[in-house]
Amino acid sequence: MLSSIHIMIVENDNDFAHLIKTAIEAQPDMEMVGCCSARDQAIVMAIQSNPDIVLMDLNLSSANMDGIDAAKEIHLLTKAKVIILTAFESPKIVIEASKRSFASGYIFKSQFEFLVETIRATVHGHTPQEEMIFSLILNDLTAAEQAVLKNLLGHDRQLLSSQKTIANQKTVILRKLGLKSQKDLEKTFLAFQDYL
Repeated sequence: MLSSIHIMIVENDNDFAHLIKTAIEAQPDMEMVGCCSARDQAIVMAIQSNPDIVLMDLNLSSANMDGIDAAKEIHLLTKAKVIILTAFESPKIVIEASKRSFASGYIFKSQFEFLVETIRATVHGHTPQEEMIFSLILNDLTAAEQAVLKNLLGHDRQLLSSQKTIANQKTVILRKLGLKSQKDLEKTFLAFQDYL
């Protein structure tokens, strides 16, 4: 028998969190491994519980969309894929949040009925949503920066720029993506090596 999909919920609306829990507990292939409502608590819980999927509300407090930072930290520190949950129905806001957090997908709270199927699709491979988010992240880089990124990730690319220019481009790539190190780059793009 296949192991269960381990799911963690980060949601500050207790009623909505209860709705999610009820839906997950009704699935034979899913198991709740934690539920919390605050950014710092979410990061610690994700490290400790090692979920496959984290369902992340964008707004956890009065801070503007603090779920983005929590999702990004969880992405960098665990193997979990993050699905953004949001009441915002603006595609521009949601896609930008998904890019900045390196989420694997998103779902509007008004489309709750698709949550279980979205979880299954996300955990079992690259979804069209995930590929779109990845593509949009890459599109924020120039062609030269993309070539340097591929080189940094171990692809054999003949770069014509000087070492100084390449080092500068690496700094720009990290800044544009909001990452701190080459290790973060490798973690972020590991699952997408075939698409580079």
